[in-house]
Amino acid sequence: MKIAAFCARRPVFTVMVTLIAVTLGLNALDRLPVDLLPEIEYPTLRISTNYPGAGPEEVESQIVEPIENAVAPVAGVERIESVSAEDQGDVSLSFAWGTDLEAAANDIRERLDRIVRDLPDEADRPRLRFLDLSDRPVLVIGLSAELDPIELRSLAEDRIRDRLERVPGVGALDIWGGLEREIEVAVDPGRLRAAQLSLEDVREAIADADFEVAAGRRAEGRLELGLRVPGRVTDLDALQGLPVARGEDGSLVRLGQLAQVRDTHEEETRRIRIDGEPGIRLAVRGRSDANTVATAERVRAELEQLRNELPQVSLTPVRDTAVYIERSMQNLGRAILLGGVLALVVLLIFLRDLRAAMVAAVAIPVSLVTTFALVYFAGFTLNLMTLGGIALGVGLMVDNAIVVLESIMARRERGLAPYEAAVNGTLEVAPAVTASTLTTLAIFVPLVFLEGIAGALFTQLAWVVGFALFGSLIVAFTVVPMLAARLPQRSEGVARVAWYRALERGYRRLLGGVLSRRGAVMGLATALVVLAVAIVPRLGTELMPGTDEGDIRMSFEWEPGVSLAFMDERMRRIEQRAVAMVPEAEHWVSSSGTGGFRAGGGDTSRLDFSLVSVTERDRSTEEVADELREAFQATPGAEVRVRARQTRPTRGGFGAEGEELTIEVFGFQRETLDRVAGAMEERVSRVEGVTDVRTGQDRSAPEEQLHIDRARAADMDVSVSRIANTIEVAVAGARAGLYRDTGEEVAIRVRLADARQIEREELLDLTVPNRSGELVALHSLVNVVEGESPLTIERRDRQRVTTLQANISGRDLGSVVADARAELAGVPVPRGYGWRIGGDYEEQAEALSQLTITLLLAVALVYMVMASLYESLRNPLVVMFTVPLAGVGVVGMLWATGTTISAQSFIGIILLAGIVVNNGILLVDRANRSLVRGAPPRQAVLIAGRRRLRPVLMTSLTTGLALLPLALGIGEGAEAQAPMARAVLGGLITGTLITLVVIPVVFTLFHSAKGRRHAMV
Repeated sequence: MKIAAFCARRPVFTVMVTLIAVTLGLNALDRLPVDLLPEIEYPTLRISTNYPGAGPEEVESQIVEPIENAVAPVAGVERIESVSAEDQGDVSLSFAWGTDLEAAANDIRERLDRIVRDLPDEADRPRLRFLDLSDRPVLVIGLSAELDPIELRSLAEDRIRDRLERVPGVGALDIWGGLEREIEVAVDPGRLRAAQLSLEDVREAIADADFEVAAGRRAEGRLELGLRVPGRVTDLDALQGLPVARGEDGSLVRLGQLAQVRDTHEEETRRIRIDGEPGIRLAVRGRSDANTVATAERVRAELEQLRNELPQVSLTPVRDTAVYIERSMQNLGRAILLGGVLALVVLLIFLRDLRAAMVAAVAIPVSLVTTFALVYFAGFTLNLMTLGGIALGVGLMVDNAIVVLESIMARRERGLAPYEAAVNGTLEVAPAVTASTLTTLAIFVPLVFLEGIAGALFTQLAWVVGFALFGSLIVAFTVVPMLAARLPQRSEGVARVAWYRALERGYRRLLGGVLSRRGAVMGLATALVVLAVAIVPRLGTELMPGTDEGDIRMSFEWEPGVSLAFMDERMRRIEQRAVAMVPEAEHWVSSSGTGGFRAGGGDTSRLDFSLVSVTERDRSTEEVADELREAFQATPGAEVRVRARQTRPTRGGFGAEGEELTIEVFGFQRETLDRVAGAMEERVSRVEGVTDVRTGQDRSAPEEQLHIDRARAADMDVSVSRIANTIEVAVAGARAGLYRDTGEEVAIRVRLADARQIEREELLDLTVPNRSGELVALHSLVNVVEGESPLTIERRDRQRVTTLQANISGRDLGSVVADARAELAGVPVPRGYGWRIGGDYEEQAEALSQLTITLLLAVALVYMVMASLYESLRNPLVVMFTVPLAGVGVVGMLWATGTTISAQSFIGIILLAGIVVNNGILLVDRANRSLVRGAPPRQAVLIAGRRRLRPVLMTSLTTGLALLPLALGIGEGAEAQAPMARAVLGGLITGTLITLVVIPVVFTLFHSAKGRRHAMV
């Protein structure tokens, strides 16, 4: 082989080129962004619209339905989901993976522009946003201090927000909690009636006095003077003296005579406690292109500076995503290092020469560091997937070097000179090494074309392993021959080691025995395959393996309509009890009231725990969550859900707050939907492993509907909109202007005094002016109807749905769904109605289906690559027998370790299809050489077994032991990669036995005793 001869003659050149590659790799490693997962651009767009004062049904009919109808024809839309709640409507559009979202977004904006004028005047303009995994908070910070809540909120908005949002990598800072300042004009209804005025008169008077006018410019001599008419309210006393109208006696009626003007705060809608202390929750969101770890480090540094500047406040990181990422990366790095050490130990045991072992082992660091350069130039990040690919490739990196070095050492043991041994040894195994590498690389071609979640997650892993294998092939043909040519000659070889001679003799006897009982061997192999196939359904399926990220969320849904004070008082008691049960908690955040970017949720409370590192506690997050669920499940007046929070890269359906099992019941009549969903809830609750079952059927709040009598309003010449506005101003209040105080602009809001406690009759005694200026009482214009209103209305594909949601504990999603289907089969469903299982299961079914097709394509490509390389159809087919038989080990390993079939384990199976054939290629290639030289098939495989036993054992052991630390799944983040490593490890164990025992049998069956010459050359 010319390249081997060239490198063996030019050691300085070879070393320098290698050092250049290593230098580039180290430089790239320092610059690689670090994140938990690859950047995932979900093909989902969300349209949010605020409609203050509107109920869910009004939002549905006036906001959501027009938007759905407008955007439904957009090209590529696969699914439309929506949620209508009080004051807000959300519409989510899911597209096919690979859709140009920028083009789709532009199309949606154009369609929204056409209908925006048809939306209610009070509604805000629809906002379009992309759904991005990186939109999750990088850091959650607790802000507390012995300050007035208004001052604390002002401090967070005016100083802290600006400082943190300027940190490189930070996209936005969300502020939850605290109180926002407001100037309240609390109108006395009695005085208002006595003055024969309406609330609209008060609001309009304040609005008319709130102005700032630029009146042009005036020339005076050589100067031009600007004219400005200031009118902003800058003094509360002046506001109280504001004229509203004239009385019957001609005197001015001033605002202070009708209302009390108070410098107070907006209505409190949320209360938050940080580690038991009242405070504010700050969520730092990173940019999608930012390095999560680096961003978090910069934010921590900025927090330290803020602590020095603001010693009176406490800034505590209560949840830091970067810490989990750093720990996971460190743990994965240790697994890579330990795997490399174990591979080196195998080389020492077999080669019995430290210098020779180091020659082969040099392939690991060189290939590894060079891979980082290729990762950098490919635009990837350093994440669990790319680093997992490197960990998987550690054992593979040294395989090619082992085969080349073993061939070189065998020639040196037979007395060949170092240079000739290096060149000739490399030349002999070059076709087999190239074939084995290409077959492994071939399996990554279908992976690159994966779509959906599986493609977003594993494309980078496939490229990284491919980079590592390509680097190892170059090292095996360049660096290894150069170094091996300079090893000193040894007086004794490996063949003289007693344990190896015994192993070799035992293998020859075993091989001779199985060749004499070929029928029994093939029968046993077939039986093992059948047994493995029978076990597969018992393994269970899930999209992603669960990870222990140390986050637990307790969610409480209270009776609709309960007050914030009630929720907060109950949460104080729950918090004390729950914190005592979780000594592993490092920080906790309690919140009650509205929150989040989704519609609805005003009667909910949450308690979030951040636990210490998994290495510092004895219980997993699932165990802690199970204990909390059991303790608080029967909380009076609340529906309780407890779950261990995980980073699950799914699109996230509307209505689900992270629940793993989602069942959608669709139809038209809400009452029928609720009845069917109720029956399904009872059935699903029986399924083993299902927890926290809930539906949206009981989520209705009591309400009073004030129906305007339009005919009577017309008779009295009263505007319908003025009636509605008067009621809104009276209770909810309306913004009437701005109060300017030392550069700060504060909203002025008009409402009735003690509006929330107002009696119905007192509200109806309010008056509305007609077009003639006469006052008409509300009780003459409206009728009150008591009823209920749904808190949220969910729709899918422009049809109403009721969603049944549940968490899963102790079982895999696939098994739970199978049992749930069996239970739901007995639920009668009226004509025109139906149900579907969505959420994570939809993503899982799509991902596993794609991965199954990818596996079949990978196997076909491996065969085609071997057939094309060796111009033979028969011998590649002999090698391919390793693939189904290696599956026996995969199933056995997954079953023994309690590992499910997930996307990760499936990727391991696909990788195994390319890895497991490598040893078979070595064996069949050597047997075929003997066959060409005239040896009968039996003798050919006996020679091949003796000559290839050592490289087969060495490559299998180095790959397997390099994966062992990863397969154990110990430490933070290890759960994500363990299924993949276990699948490969299990397949390697049986694959090695198959290569050494079954492949020789299959080879002799495919070649007649007459020695037909179908060579793989």
